[in-house]
Amino acid sequence: MRRKNKYIKMIGWILLLIAIGFFCLQMGYFYVHTRFQVAYVDNRIFYIINMVCVICLALALLFLLTPTKKWKMIGTSVLIIFIIVNTVLLVKSNQQIKNVISISPDMKHVFSIKEDIERGEAVYYRSYYYILARPKERLPYETQSTFHVEWLENDVAAATYKATDNSIQQFVGTYGDRGGGSSYYYVGAEIQGKWEGNNAQVISNTEGISVIENGKTESFDWDHIQQFGTLAVVLMDDNEAAWTIALNKNIEINSNGLVPQTGDISLYKATLEKKNKPTVLHFTDKQE
Repeated sequence: MRRKNKYIKMIGWILLLIAIGFFCLQMGYFYVHTRFQVAYVDNRIFYIINMVCVICLALALLFLLTPTKKWKMIGTSVLIIFIIVNTVLLVKSNQQIKNVISISPDMKHVFSIKEDIERGEAVYYRSYYYILARPKERLPYETQSTFHVEWLENDVAAATYKATDNSIQQFVGTYGDRGGGSSYYYVGAEIQGKWEGNNAQVISNTEGISVIENGKTESFDWDHIQQFGTLAVVLMDDNEAAWTIALNKNIEINSNGLVPQTGDISLYKATLEKKNKPTVLHFTDKQE
């Protein structure tokens, strides 16, 4: 009996420490949110933490103290009301701001977009410490459909969506570098040459980038190529995304400006089809 009571007390103290930890997290969040415009990668996290914190606190008090039946009823009622209120606020928040989040395959990065449903405006958030993020860039087109997110590499995420003008657009979140972080470089220039994969080819030269798929050729001059970070470019056709090209992890950009002779790139078509997957291309020939 004593051992059982000891375990119950231990669980109670653990739950109390968890509740205090979540409370401190929320207080810290209020500070960084006000001062540095930091938010959770998903707005629903705020309300979920509130509920977990109060549930842990209620269970801790139940295990550590010996409340009477009256106080148990009061505490249970307060807990239920608190959970209902936070659930309602969570649902209301989700109806106003749609949270689009995706975790990288290696679990190191979180891709986050928050869309104002009424206005159709979407903002890309740069994630920090997994659950925190800061607004970095507003997507240039108003949205009208759900986002389809595909990780082309562990540090490259492409979000495909339909804009209000019915055009297909792609936005790319990048979280790494292939040149050691020492300098900025242009993806198009770094992949000059011919790349081949499964029924697809990419040719990059001084005039632009061409994509050949199943014998059909699409050419894009440099004015219609949009770069994201230092890892990806989106090829545009009449203000509509056509393809995304990303540098894979096994490519290393040299400071001497030479085109990588080893490594791969990923070619990803701009479409909302669920079966759409990136194609890996290998370097085959240098273009003069």
